[in-house]
Amino acid sequence: MTPTPTALLAMGPGIADRLFTPVQRARLTALVDTDPALVAHRLTGPTPEVAQALAGAELLVTCWGAPPLTADVLAAAPRLRAVVHAAGSVKHHITPACWERGIQVTSAAGANALPVAEYTLAAILFAGKNVLSAAHRHRELRVPHDWRAELDGHGNYRRCVGIVGASRIGRRVIELLRPFDLDVLLFDPYVDARAAARLGAEKVELAELCARSRIVSVHAPELPATRHLIGAAQLAAMADGATLINTSRGSLIDGDALLPELVSGRLNAVLDVTEPEVPSAGSPLYDLPNVLLTPHVAGSLGDEIHRLADFALEEIARYAQGLPFADPVTPDDLTRMA
Repeated sequence: MTPTPTALLAMGPGIADRLFTPVQRARLTALVDTDPALVAHRLTGPTPEVAQALAGAELLVTCWGAPPLTADVLAAAPRLRAVVHAAGSVKHHITPACWERGIQVTSAAGANALPVAEYTLAAILFAGKNVLSAAHRHRELRVPHDWRAELDGHGNYRRCVGIVGASRIGRRVIELLRPFDLDVLLFDPYVDARAAARLGAEKVELAELCARSRIVSVHAPELPATRHLIGAAQLAAMADGATLINTSRGSLIDGDALLPELVSGRLNAVLDVTEPEVPSAGSPLYDLPNVLLTPHVAGSLGDEIHRLADFALEEIARYAQGLPFADPVTPDDLTRMA
């Protein structure tokens, strides 16, 4: 009989209590030898209880706020063989030392992609009908008005939508757009025309995508090469009244170039992420009628995080049975993750 793996939870304060339902917590303790009440919020200078658990842990279950797995931390975890991350990106806690040690890593990035894609779909369809502007105008006018005339030229029939990045989320957005009568463009230097067509999109260069699309949605990973991927030239190429959506990372858009376009009213935006993550209290982004600014909520929240827990439990079950992870993460994957 295969021995039951020993596991330790490592994540931010309060996360474990929200992540697992009572049923999921019971399944966790049936799969691995762990104390679900013991959650490591730090692994450098840990409490004696955490230090003891870390020394014996074969598996780490991580989520948002997971402490970095540095070389010193790994030295204190000689039995550690795998990390199951019940969230998206692992860039914040999986270090080069993990790959050097040969630690297996899996992430719920695929599960977390769904709510982000759903948020994006809603933003695209609302942008196509110019809902944000119409709502603000309706609030101002408060009288009968010829909305059909004012919104002439808007709608979601044969509207051109540009997807920047064929990441997990970008691909899921394209998939969700298939039932609609929309023309989808894709910019991704690692996807050829045939692969884009199989996804349901037309491959184009970024300049063409910005020029042709009435809605541009950003889903590329955060890398040195993608910093300010959408800059002054790309924004200038977008048509008057076009909408820019960002659910990826704030650094992908040059905020200094975007702000004048929004203040002037020439472009619209749906921004779930910004740089900095929380704009200054005096930022015009909070008050502009053509901007929908949300506090990084496109990803899993509320009951959606239990989907991440279910994914993690399935991967833990595979590990406990000696099977490979269904969705492993490799160092190369980091170039395609947010």
